[in-house]
Amino acid sequence: MSDRASLNHARDQPHAFPAQASPCDDLAIRAQPAAGIPCRRKRLALGATILGSSMAFIDGSVVNVALPAIQTELGASVAAMQWVVNAYLLLLGSLVLVGGALGDKLGRRTVFVAGIVLFTAASAACGLAPEPAALIAARAVQGAGAALLVPSSLAIIGAVFDERERGRAIGTWAGFGAITSALGPVAGGWLVDAFSWRAIFYLNVPIAVVTVALALSSIPVSRGSSAAQRLDWPGALTAALGLGLLTYGLTLASSHGFTDEIVIGMIAGGLALCAAFVAIEARSQDPMMPLDVFHSRDFSGANLVTLLLYFGLGGALFFLPFTLIRAHGYTATQAGAALLPVPVVIGVLSRFTGGLAVRYGTRRLLTVGPVIAAAGFALLALPGWLDIDRARYWTSFFPALAVLGLGMTITVAPLTTAVMTSVATARTGVASGINNAVARIASLLAIAVLGIVFVWSHNAALSERLEQLNIPADLHREGQLAPDMMTGAHAVPAEIVAAQSDAIDAGLRAVALVSALCALLGAACAAVTIRGQQKPQSEQ
Repeated sequence: MSDRASLNHARDQPHAFPAQASPCDDLAIRAQPAAGIPCRRKRLALGATILGSSMAFIDGSVVNVALPAIQTELGASVAAMQWVVNAYLLLLGSLVLVGGALGDKLGRRTVFVAGIVLFTAASAACGLAPEPAALIAARAVQGAGAALLVPSSLAIIGAVFDERERGRAIGTWAGFGAITSALGPVAGGWLVDAFSWRAIFYLNVPIAVVTVALALSSIPVSRGSSAAQRLDWPGALTAALGLGLLTYGLTLASSHGFTDEIVIGMIAGGLALCAAFVAIEARSQDPMMPLDVFHSRDFSGANLVTLLLYFGLGGALFFLPFTLIRAHGYTATQAGAALLPVPVVIGVLSRFTGGLAVRYGTRRLLTVGPVIAAAGFALLALPGWLDIDRARYWTSFFPALAVLGLGMTITVAPLTTAVMTSVATARTGVASGINNAVARIASLLAIAVLGIVFVWSHNAALSERLEQLNIPADLHREGQLAPDMMTGAHAVPAEIVAAQSDAIDAGLRAVALVSALCALLGAACAAVTIRGQQKPQSEQ
C-alpha cells in the first residue's frame, strides 16, 4: 500500500472519542515491518497495542464522570478537580513527542512496556490516594506513562505489519479506540456507582498484566531509523514547566482574580517559558517540534483549527458531567451514558463522511464542520434546555450532543488530511505528532480558562438568585462557595440547593457559549488559511 493509499484508508476509519484522541493519532506510524512474523503473533501484538492504548483513552474520558464522587470523598475544591484532569493532560501533551522518539531510540517494545508499567503503578497510586494532592501527583505520572505507551503502540503496528496489512490493522486499532473511548464513561460511571471512584483506577491493573504478557511474547524488538538522534529533553521540560505555570496561574485566577500577584507571576512565567521553548526549538539540532513545518500555511491553519475546536470540546465535555450530576441528580452511570451521542454519531457516520474531502475539498469541510459543532454547543446554551428533568433528555441534551457529534465527524477526517498533505512525506510523522500534542494542550488550556468562565458565571448567577430570594447574608456567603461546597456533606436549605443548581446551569451555558465562539473562530481560520495545497509531485 502506498503512502497515499495508506493515508486515504486511515482517513476513512472511525476515530476515537474526540475529547481524548487527536485527529492524527492513527497516522503517526513510521516504521519498517519486521519480516517473517507469524500471523498469530501479529494478532497478539495488535491486541497488546489495542489494550495498552485503550487504557490511556479510557482514563482520558472516564475520570470526568467520577469527579463529583472524588470531590465528595476527598473534600476537594473545583480547582483541585481541574488539576486531576489537567495533570494528566499536561504531562501527556508535553512528552508525547519525546515518547515517540524514545521508542525509536531505545526500542518500541521496551518503551511500550515501560509506559504500561509506569501507567499502571500510577493508576494504583491514584486508587490509594488519601488526599487531592496525592491524586494529582499520581495523575501526572499517569500522563507520563501514557506519553510513552501511546506513540509506541502506533509505531509497533508499523513494525509488525507490512504495507499490505497495515491499513486493516490501523482500522482495527482505530475502531477499538472509538469503542473503548465511547463506552469508557458509561462503564466508569457504573464502577463509581456500584463500588467507588477508586475502582476506575484499579481496573487498569489486570488489563496491564495481560498487556505486558502479550507484548513480551508477541512484539518483536525494533528501533526507528532516527535512533541516533538526540532526545530533546530541554524542549520537553521547558514546554511542560511553561504550560504548567500558565495553567496553574489561570486556575488560580478563577478564585483570586487577575490582579493577584501570584496569578500575574505564574502567567507571566508560563508565557516566558513558552517563548523560551520556541527559542530552544529554533536552535536545536534535533527539535521535538521543528518550526519549519509551520512554514506551510495549510499546516499552521489546520493546527489553529485543532486548537480552537478541541479547546471548546475539551471544556464543554469536562463541565457537562459535573452539571448533570450536581444540578440534575444524574448518577455517574447516567452522566456517562448521556455523552454517548457524540462518539456514536462519529462512529456511525465517519465511514460515510471520510471521502467528502476528496469531493468538496478540505477548506469547505473545515469551514462547515466547525460551524455545525458551534450549533451543537449553542444548543446547550439555550435558556430552558437545562432546566429540565431527566425524562426530557431526548428533547434537550440529545439533540445538542448529536449535532456536536455531526460537526466533529465532518471536521476530523479533512483535518487529518490537511495536516498530512501539507508537509513532505518524510515529515508526516512529525506533523501528526505535533497535531496530536496541540489537541491535548487545547484541552489542558480549556479546562483552566473555561474554569474561570464557569466559576465567575456561577457566582454571578447565584448572587442574583439569592438576592431575589432575600437569603440572609451569612447563607449568601455560604452559597457563593457552591462549586466547592456541593459535596452533600452540609445541610443546606432547599432554596439554596435550588439556587445552586440554577447557578451551575448558568455556568455551563457560559462555557457552551464560549465553546461555540471558539468553534466559529476555527471555521473562520479554516476559510482564511486552508488552501488545500498538495505535496510536491515528487513527494506524491
